[in-house]
Amino acid sequence: MKISFSNTSIGRLRLIGITEGISFLLLLMIAMPLKYFAGIPEAVKVMGWIHGLLFILYMVALINVKISHPWPWWRMLTAFFAALVPIGTFLMDPQLRKEEKTLPDK
Repeated sequence: MKISFSNTSIGRLRLIGITEGISFLLLLMIAMPLKYFAGIPEAVKVMGWIHGLLFILYMVALINVKISHPWPWWRMLTAFFAALVPIGTFLMDPQLRKEEKTLPDK
């Protein structure tokens, strides 16, 4: 299965969203157990920073999409809340991929 991301604002949102989603899962499923069960709090510190930076990049990319495309506010809120749910960005990606094909950047 090939995953490709175009160089559009939606393509960048998709790429950052998938990366942010992976970092969220790594934080929850690897770093947190290492902290609480193995006594390695550094795992959460490092993964937390990485995830935090990716979350900020996701928000910047989301604002960029709002500027580039006529998204209603409910769509922006949906994309925002998708980043707060561990697999939300993965669930949102097929919709973004479909929209990316029909609404190219100018």
